[in-house]
Amino acid sequence: MNFLAAIGRTFLGFLAATGRLSVFTGIILGHCVRPPIYWRLLGRQLVDIGYYSLPVVGLTTLFSGMVLALQSYTGFSRFNAESAIATVVVLSMTRELGPVLAGLMVAGRIGASMAAEIGTMRVTEQVDALTTLSTSPYKYLVVPRVLAGIISLPFLVLIGDIIGVFGGYLVGVHKLGFNAGSYLKSTFDFLEVQDVVSGLVKAAVFGFLIALMGCYHGYHSGRGAQGVGRATTNAVVSASILILISNYLITELFFAR
Repeated sequence: MNFLAAIGRTFLGFLAATGRLSVFTGIILGHCVRPPIYWRLLGRQLVDIGYYSLPVVGLTTLFSGMVLALQSYTGFSRFNAESAIATVVVLSMTRELGPVLAGLMVAGRIGASMAAEIGTMRVTEQVDALTTLSTSPYKYLVVPRVLAGIISLPFLVLIGDIIGVFGGYLVGVHKLGFNAGSYLKSTFDFLEVQDVVSGLVKAAVFGFLIALMGCYHGYHSGRGAQGVGRATTNAVVSASILILISNYLITELFFAR
């Protein structure tokens, strides 16, 4: 009976957490479409999420594109299909690797930062002070971060796609000996608008999930340093899991036949 009770407690706890997250999401979406919008805070978050994440996203996608070209050559050379390497690199980067890698890297950097910042404000009662000053904590703390995540991630992914394809080009031309013109022609001939658009849609969804998880866990942080640390860990883990789940769902939506 103790075993069954433990399962029941876990299931009820999961349902309670899902309900809290759903209510929190509904409140945030409602505030996102209603004025006022704190434009100065939004601009600050755009710089923090977008501009300051460029180096880590750029390095990640660059070396991912280079490794992808090397691994593709190793496999395709067994079937005399080396000419398909450029196509594999560009489709893999724009459809999957660019959005997913950028989302996971930003989740580790920004999701943890948001949870720690808002969690510290919760512990030090700054969130309660905002309510006392007749300022909505959702509107002031959460909405600028969510909007900035939705706006910033597609631009980061677009830049990351370009850098990743360039990394594959460097390896293909300067290490594997492909003709530069033929490589670029293969890259553009098989790339369609849908491939890029699907990646950008994924990026916008990932940005929303990262900001939502960071703010949610920070807003509901426990007391003390241990509570803030737990909220930070939960924000990164939950955002990463939701990114992988939503990646499959969006891929199914765009490319299922």
